[in-house]
Amino acid sequence: MLGDFTTTPHREPDDERPPGLLAGRYEVGRLIGSGGTARVYRAYDVRLDREVAVKIYDRDALPLDQRRRLRETTIQAGISHPGVVALLDSGSENGRTYLVMQLVEGENLAERLLGGPMPAAEVTALADGLAEALAHVHAHRVVHRDLKPANVFLSATGPLIGDFGIAHILDTTHITGTGIVPGTAAYLAPEQVSGEPAGPPADVYALGLILLECLTGEREYAGTMVEAAMARLNRPPRIPDDVPSSLAHTLRRMTRRDPADRPTAEEVRRLLYAPAPVTTLVRRPLWRRRLEAVEHLPAGGDVSAAPAARADHRSTTAA
Repeated sequence: MLGDFTTTPHREPDDERPPGLLAGRYEVGRLIGSGGTARVYRAYDVRLDREVAVKIYDRDALPLDQRRRLRETTIQAGISHPGVVALLDSGSENGRTYLVMQLVEGENLAERLLGGPMPAAEVTALADGLAEALAHVHAHRVVHRDLKPANVFLSATGPLIGDFGIAHILDTTHITGTGIVPGTAAYLAPEQVSGEPAGPPADVYALGLILLECLTGEREYAGTMVEAAMARLNRPPRIPDDVPSSLAHTLRRMTRRDPADRPTAEEVRRLLYAPAPVTTLVRRPLWRRRLEAVEHLPAGGDVSAAPAARADHRSTTAA
């Protein structure tokens, strides 16, 4: 389980190498990922005879990250679902905090996308599994707030969501550092960009952008934090014309600018397999078309010269 980590080989100073036996229980093995303030190792739990992943934080982590660690420990431990990476243990040794997590064999979604776009059927199945996991998380009054491909793991039994390091319990005080916006620029919801509270709709929005990236192979809102933020505030995501209608409609709903207009995670699952709304044509009344024709006459014009009443139609689509 890597979370937001790279798999680039890393050579640690002697005093930063993990102990051979952590907490008298975990035999720490090879490095499998590293990030800004922590490293993840493959390990073996000698007490329960199983392989695990151990995430060990640096000694010089920032105070904000220390607060995030505490929340990661308490929040993720309260979530139990096949689609969520399990937190198994936590503690501190030699001044460094560590978390013991379920070891997920396989690549994360960011690594998978290096190979290009995914078929629509595969994206739909991925959306179903992730939406089910999110629905469970949201039912526990938890918002992830940092969903991105690097936090989605592709196991043989289905996708899993990991790294709740900046998850937010809905009925607690919002915690951020001065000037710091939680989350990753490419997947932030508009309300996060605007500095407003992020509830479950923010996760639904981020999932919508992730799924769109799976279809296209490209980030919809790329660039710096400012560039990505301005782009999403000025235009909706662009969904390719060849995306199946039900999936396209679901993505449009998930990425609406107003959080209140987005479906819940559970509703996303239903939308994925429901027929897309049918576009209907509504003919404007004849009297309205005749009135509009007269209104378009130039001053002093002859009514007989009015353009023929147009039989324009107005398209309406059910939500």
